[in-house]
Amino acid sequence: MPELTAQQTVTLAIVFADISESTRLYDVMGDTQARELVAQCLGVMTGVVHERRGTVIKTIGDELMCTFPRAGAAVAAARGMQEAVRKDLPDLNPNTPKDLTIRIGIQYGPAIVDGGDVFGDAVNVAARMTGQAKAGQIITTQTTVEALSPKLQASTRHLDRIRVKGKSGYLNIYEVVWQDEDVTHIASKVGPAPAGRGRLRLVYRGHKLTVSHQSGPLTLGRGKQAHLVVDDSQASRQHARIENRRGRFVLSDESTNGTYVLTTDGSVYLRREEVTLVGRGKISLGRDFADEPAEVVLFECES
Repeated sequence: MPELTAQQTVTLAIVFADISESTRLYDVMGDTQARELVAQCLGVMTGVVHERRGTVIKTIGDELMCTFPRAGAAVAAARGMQEAVRKDLPDLNPNTPKDLTIRIGIQYGPAIVDGGDVFGDAVNVAARMTGQAKAGQIITTQTTVEALSPKLQASTRHLDRIRVKGKSGYLNIYEVVWQDEDVTHIASKVGPAPAGRGRLRLVYRGHKLTVSHQSGPLTLGRGKQAHLVVDDSQASRQHARIENRRGRFVLSDESTNGTYVLTTDGSVYLRREEVTLVGRGKISLGRDFADEPAEVVLFECES
């Protein structure tokens, strides 16, 4: 980002990264060693920011705030920071605890740059996303995801719809997956996915919904915020998501009890996994089809 001194409003990706449970480091390691490790961790993250041509705005205790001109650069840097802390920091400091992790929040949007600092709604939302992140996670919003390339979008998964202080309505929040083992993609056994811009029709208790390349992701769950509310105690509030991903209808499980998909080729069980829906079949949230669940969602793909 070019150096800006006078107050300006620009579109930036704001990134906050902090060390998870850093206060525990001081209890376990003592003040001197913990302070040294925190400084080294911040240094490793700063190095990644510079490599990705970002700007470090400031460090506050165990937290780093930085900006990038594009959302994709911010996401790539966030993934790079996670990798560097996991792999490079232990080489730099042999006393690094094995469970030391960082958590990162990202938001892409308009921000006010004034005197080397950054303010505004995007900054506030990025900070809230950091608060939503668990140890080792990268959390962002739908606004940021929509600004990513298709390749980077494929490395994200929808987590929830939440209310954020200072914002009206709900925000869709996403996790950026940075470890290959975090998500398993299951290939469907019902043949190749249809190409083009088809539609997927869902029917549940007389309610009919359609997923297309124009509709955006559709959520299923027990919570009232879901697009299709399924009345089953085994269903999570935000249980599963279906989206058109480059001509394929992909169902992603985001639940506690998992999702079952039944087609003529048999039943597939998903737990934090994905499957491509092809043809027609049934979806059960949290209950095996062997138990003959009463609450079933019917689906049919149309070319």
